[in-house]
Amino acid sequence: MQQTELCGILLMDKPQGFTSHDVVAKLRGILHTRRIGHGGTLDPMATGVLPVFVGGATKAADFAAAQDKEYVAGFTLGYETDTQDVTGQTLRRSGRTATRDEVAQAAARFLGAQQQVPPMYSAVKVNGQKLYDLARKGKEVERPARDIFVQEMSLADFDEDTQQGTLRLRVSKGTYVRTLVHDMGVSLGTLAVMHSLVRTRAGAYPLDACHTFDAVERAMQDGTVQDLLLPVDGLFAEYPAVTLTDEGAERIARGAVVFPRQAAGMPETESALCRVYHQKQFLLLGQVRVLNKGGLGLFVYKNFK
Repeated sequence: MQQTELCGILLMDKPQGFTSHDVVAKLRGILHTRRIGHGGTLDPMATGVLPVFVGGATKAADFAAAQDKEYVAGFTLGYETDTQDVTGQTLRRSGRTATRDEVAQAAARFLGAQQQVPPMYSAVKVNGQKLYDLARKGKEVERPARDIFVQEMSLADFDEDTQQGTLRLRVSKGTYVRTLVHDMGVSLGTLAVMHSLVRTRAGAYPLDACHTFDAVERAMQDGTVQDLLLPVDGLFAEYPAVTLTDEGAERIARGAVVFPRQAAGMPETESALCRVYHQKQFLLLGQVRVLNKGGLGLFVYKNFK
C-alpha cells in the first residue's frame, strides 16, 4: 500500500502549543506509519520550521538536527522567569531600562564561538535525567557548558517605551535562543525573557516551504502526500554527487568498496562525503577512505533504505 512506501522529508510549520514529539505523534496517525521522526526540537511556545523524516529518511534526522538554524525572537526587558521565557514563573524584576542603541550593541557582542550553559527547563540529560524533569521537582543541578556558534544576532526592532524588541538569529546546533536572550538582559544590567520564537529556517529549508496539518491531511485524502515529501538527498546538497557504474552499484549494494573507475565524480580527498547515485537514483551517502593497499575507495557512510 502507498502508506508503507512513504519516504522523504516533510517540512512542517509547527503550531504553538505542540511539542516536537506531539507533531510526530499526530503525523503518525495521519500518515499511518510508525517510521517517522523529527530533526531538531522546538519548544512548545515556538512555531516554524520542523523537518519531519518519514520512512527510510528517518536515518537522516540527525544530519538535519546538526545544521544551523535561523530564528526571529521576541523579547521583553525588565524581568526574569525560571524558564527564561514567558511560560515560566517570574523570579525577579528590574527597574533599569535600555535604549535601542544599547540593546543593538549588546546583541552584537554575542557573535562568534562561545560556550552556553543549557537552561534547567530543557531536554538536555544530566546523569541520565532530563533537566526539565528535575526542574519541575524544584531541583537545580550543575550543567556542563556546551560549545555553540552565533553567526547572526542582530536587533530588528526595539520599543523603548515598552522595552520590547525582536532579534534575528542564525545559530549552531544545540543553541538555546531563550538563554541568549536571558544573557543579553544580564549584559545590559537588567533582566530579559523571550516572549515569542519563530524558526524561519532549518539548514536549507525555509519557513515558506512548510506545511500545516490540514494540508497533510488533505494530501492523504487525495493520495498526493508523497508529493509533499522532499527527497533525502536535498539535505546533502553541499556534498558532491558521484555516479556509479552498474558494477559499482552492485558492489556498494553488498557493502564492498567501490573503486574510482566505478564512481564518476568521486572526490580525491580522504574522508570526503558525497551523494551516491546510480541511474539517477539516490542510493546513499558515501565516504572516501584510504585503502589498505594504497589509493582511495568509496564506502557506505549512511544508507537511507
